Amino acid sequence: MMMNNPLWLLFKQMKKYPLIDWKCFYPCPVIGVDEAGRGCLAGPVFSAAVILKKDEHYPDSKQVSPEKRKQLAQDIMNKHIYTTGTADVYEIENLNILQASLLSMKRALLKLSIKTGHVLVDGRFLIPNLPYSFRQTTFIKGDQRLSPIAAASIIAKVRRDEWMEKQDKYYPKYGFLSHKGYATVLHRKAIAQYGPCPLHRKSFTGVKEYIR
Repeated sequence: MMMNNPLWLLFKQMKKYPLIDWKCFYPCPVIGVDEAGRGCLAGPVFSAAVILKKDEHYPDSKQVSPEKRKQLAQDIMNKHIYTTGTADVYEIENLNILQASLLSMKRALLKLSIKTGHVLVDGRFLIPNLPYSFRQTTFIKGDQRLSPIAAASIIAKVRRDEWMEKQDKYYPKYGFLSHKGYATVLHRKAIAQYGPCPLHRKSFTGVKEYIR
C-alpha cells in the first residue's frame, strides 16, 4: 500500500515540516544551533553553532552514515564558521537533560565572536538568558528543514562521537567505542553486569536501577 511506502512517508513528512529558506531571517548573521547526546545513558551533551558563509545544503546528521557524517563535518569546518559547547554529566544530573542541552547550546553560541544575529534553534525551546541583541526562532525537525541547523547537528554529533570513542580506553567494559553511550542492548547489558561508571547519567532509567 502507498501508505507504507518509505517515499510516501518522506513526502508526507516534508508536507508537514516543509523546507525553509534560512536566508530570510534577520538580523544577520543567521546561526544554526543543535545538540547531540540528549537521549544517551552516558556522557555529556554536545552542541554546535554554525554560520554558513554561503548557501549550501546539509542533511540531518541522523540521515547519513558515520563515515559520510565525518566527511560532511570536515567540509563544514573547512568552509564555514562553527563553535561547540558541552554540558557534563554533573550538569545533566543537577539541571535535567533539557536545561543542560540548552546550556550547551548557549555555550557554543557565546563562543562565536559576534554580538548579534538570528539564532535558529532545533526543537521547541528557546535558549535562556541570551543577550537581547540576539533573536531566536525554534523549529520542530529543524535539522531536516534548515541547513544551518543541519550543519550544527553534524558537527555536534561528530564531536560527541569522537569524545565518547576516546573514553573507551578508560572504560573498556561498556563498549563506548561502538554505541557512544546510547541505550543499545549491548550497553544496557554492560550496565547490568558491571554497574554504572562515572560517565553514566545516574538519574536515567536504564542506569539508576543498577546503582549499588
